[in-house]
Amino acid sequence: MTHQDELPENRLRRELPAEVPAQVPGGVKPAEEASAPQLTGRQRLANGLWPPRFTRAQLVVALLLFGLGFGLAIQVASNSDSDSALRGARQEDLVRILDELDNRTQRLEDEKQGLDKQRQELENSSDQAEEARKQTVEKERQLGILAGTVAAQGPGITMTIEDTKGTVQADMLLDAIQELRAAGAEAIQVNGVRVVAGTYLTDSGKSVDVDGNKINAPYRFKVIGKPQDLEPALNIPGGVVQTLEKEQATVAVERSDKIVVDALRAAKQPDYARSSSR
Repeated sequence: MTHQDELPENRLRRELPAEVPAQVPGGVKPAEEASAPQLTGRQRLANGLWPPRFTRAQLVVALLLFGLGFGLAIQVASNSDSDSALRGARQEDLVRILDELDNRTQRLEDEKQGLDKQRQELENSSDQAEEARKQTVEKERQLGILAGTVAAQGPGITMTIEDTKGTVQADMLLDAIQELRAAGAEAIQVNGVRVVAGTYLTDSGKSVDVDGNKINAPYRFKVIGKPQDLEPALNIPGGVVQTLEKEQATVAVERSDKIVVDALRAAKQPDYARSSSR
């Protein structure tokens, strides 16, 4: 043994145990010994986003948003169709539609003023009982006209529908009735049958049944109301007249200062309803 081997530091090294490399907890190798490659920030973001992981609440919200979007799309499409129809109309047709809307607004305003006048007359009359009786009689007459239990006469129109091809159906006549009512018709009669609030129409072969009464072409409407409102309402673009003409039917509308609606309906007593004033 050489003198160098007997140096204190060499003697101390021989006496100490061999150095043991440090162990990583869990048996995981140090980073420099790991075989997996390091991921970039973009790759970690992509791994976090795909495949997607949805919770139940997120799925419910997604379905609700889908339904809302679908409904909005249908509404927009419907409005677009209406806008397209008006956009393609002629200027005089648009003016006629605006006039019809103005007339309906004016009728509602007149009705409101009439009711206000009746209320004021009841409040200001010295003999309120007599005034109430007069208004009751007048109201009964008006309701009788609407219910078809009394005859009526006044200005209005007659509309005759010729249907040589047998293409006119009950729903087309019903559309005509509804359009006339919206235009202010107060009494309507079709081929001798009085039209009231509960009137129904059904197809019967090449004919039409009105409240169970079979009527055949030509269909003749007698309508009491303001002629200046009734006739334009039938002739608006895409309205009753154009629809019937597309079915190869011919429509003639005539104004008159005196229309007589004399077809009557029997007054029907209600089975269960009773006046609450009794």
